[in-house]
Amino acid sequence: MPRYRPEPIYRHDSTPRTGVLLVNLGTPAAPTAAALRPYLKQFLSDPRVVEIPRLVWWPILNGIILNTRPKASAKKYASIWTDEGSPLLVHTVRQAKLLAGYLAKDGHDGLDVDYAMRYGAPSIGDTLDAMRARGCTRILVVPMYPQYSASTTATVVDEVGRSLARWRNQPEMRFVRNFHDDPGYIDALVKSVREHWAVNGEPEHLLLSFHGVPRRSLDLGDPYHCECHKTGRLVAEGLGVARERVLVTFQSRFGKAEWLKPYTQPTLEQLAAQGVRRVDVMCPGFVADCLETLEEIALECKEAFLEKGGQTFHYIPCLNERDAWIKALAALVRGHLGNWLEIAPPDAAARKAALERARTLGAGQ
Repeated sequence: MPRYRPEPIYRHDSTPRTGVLLVNLGTPAAPTAAALRPYLKQFLSDPRVVEIPRLVWWPILNGIILNTRPKASAKKYASIWTDEGSPLLVHTVRQAKLLAGYLAKDGHDGLDVDYAMRYGAPSIGDTLDAMRARGCTRILVVPMYPQYSASTTATVVDEVGRSLARWRNQPEMRFVRNFHDDPGYIDALVKSVREHWAVNGEPEHLLLSFHGVPRRSLDLGDPYHCECHKTGRLVAEGLGVARERVLVTFQSRFGKAEWLKPYTQPTLEQLAAQGVRRVDVMCPGFVADCLETLEEIALECKEAFLEKGGQTFHYIPCLNERDAWIKALAALVRGHLGNWLEIAPPDAAARKAALERARTLGAGQ
């Protein structure tokens, strides 16, 4: 029998609430080796992230990687850390707060909007517990990954299931599977590029760099590769530029196995060697800037392009708190909530609590 977590004290005058949970990948608590070690262990222990048999992977992870990689990763995190903390966490908190505000303006001020990290803190389990304590009996989970992959979206679903397995009185659940071709999301990307070009002019090539996954995942049926390319095609069409000017590449390789190609940094180096003077790079697979965008792309890849003879490299930031993106996210959430928006409208006390929650989402950083 499972060990159930204690249920909140039930009140007969309470009003069931609907919650929206935004989930991002995660971040260490600090840019230090000590903070990186438990974070990396949790992340790299996930069998959906590393699909290597445990007997083979466990000695490598615990004997080599966790003794060497935390120090190197800490230096990378330190180069992009802000006074407010981890960029990914800062942007996720702001997005949740802005989303709550947009939904409230649309008359849905009784919704409980919160955020969690798949790895690190705040955890999915802790946030779900907090939402339950606030009376949520219906929860929409929004993995903040536009393109579906088993190593990202599916592992969020797994963790939600593990957390709810400890609840006796479980809520109704809905999940956003992907939004790689959502019109609002694509429009936000296109507007971001156009605004950047209006100020800086147009490059010879725009690279859309997505996080890489092992090539084997494609062969086994993961749709991620196809969804990345569809996003790339729709962005090119929205910009109205020749398709060959917009290149889809993949970054963040790990290990010696073949990953999805073409790889981002070698592509940039090849373009520079061919005489391309300027490139712009955007990362549509991330809706919030993080280590992989701010350090790997904006710093490392820029340096590689310039060293090979390129002259100008522009990184176009993630959607972050852009107005077009938050509006698109609100529309996406409303669409998936569907008839839940019509169920048991909150009373005045619940509305007041929801508005207060929206105002104080960032207080726990």
